[in-house]
This record gives sequence, C-alpha cells and structure tokens, in this order.
Amino acid sequence: MPATRETLLARLKELGIATETIEHEAVFTVAESERLERDLPGGHTKNLFLKDAKGRLFLVVAQSHTPVDLKSLHKLIDSARLSFGKPELLMEVLGVPAGSVTALALINDDQKRVSVVVDSRLMGYERINCHPLVNTATTSVARDDLIRFMRACGHEPLVIALDGSGAAG
Repeated sequence: MPATRETLLARLKELGIATETIEHEAVFTVAESERLERDLPGGHTKNLFLKDAKGRLFLVVAQSHTPVDLKSLHKLIDSARLSFGKPELLMEVLGVPAGSVTALALINDDQKRVSVVVDSRLMGYERINCHPLVNTATTSVARDDLIRFMRACGHEPLVIALDGSGAAG
C-alpha cells in the first residue's frame, strides 16, 4: 500500500523536518498553480515522471518555470531517449496518480526504481513547495530538508541545470 498523506507527514516529523501545509483546490498543471505561487513564498515545483528507452525511470523535480526539453534532457542525465511514464507505472512505483507527482512520493519507491534529477535553479530557494501526495494541498519544506528526505528514502539526487546552462546547485 502506498503511503498516505498522514503517513508522509508523520515520516517527515520523525526525520525532524518542519513543514507547513496549506489546503487548496486541486491543481494539475503549473498554469493552474500560478495563483498559489503568488500566495506561497519559496520555490514551486513541476515534477515529471519519465521512462527512458531502456526502461530506466526518472523523477525530474524542476522549478515550476524551468523549461524542460525532453528531446535533449537524456544527454544531460546520461540516459536513453525519454518519454512520460504511463499512469499505471507511476501509481505502481511512486503511489500517486497523474497530477499529484511530487518529490515527496519517493517515500513509496521502496525498491529504488527511480533516479531523481533536481533542477539546480530550484536549489536557489530556501523553501520548496511540494504536493503531499495529493494535489489538493501544498507542503513547504526547507531546501536542505527536502534533499535530506530524498536521501532518507534511499535516493541520491542528481542536481543539474535543466535549462542546459551548465550551472550546478
């Protein structure tokens, strides 16, 4: 069974990670979440669940306005050509439906099937806002705590400039 929002928040607390969560209407796209960005300080994310031509899985956690070019991303992360992972695979691996993809879903990847790629632009924010496994709320965590959470889930994130600028975080 995938973790629930309550299980996730309890795990964050157990790790000593302070969070702040706000409730809101369901948001499925960056465009729909623009109003939240005005009201919530910190970096906002867009998350892509990808599969390469060799079957490797990736979770890309980008700053909401960073352009992500799927045609060239594979060169930056040393993978085969990339496409979006199917919703069924997303649910199987990260335990969330399409529209609720989040870095916090790594809590459900107990088999370590996903490689995590983080946008260096996102690392410029002290606080990062993520869905807590549902797209009807947003949870804010400190940048370093988010990385610590990823590591506690067994994932060492690759931090790169997704816009191809070469800047690392």
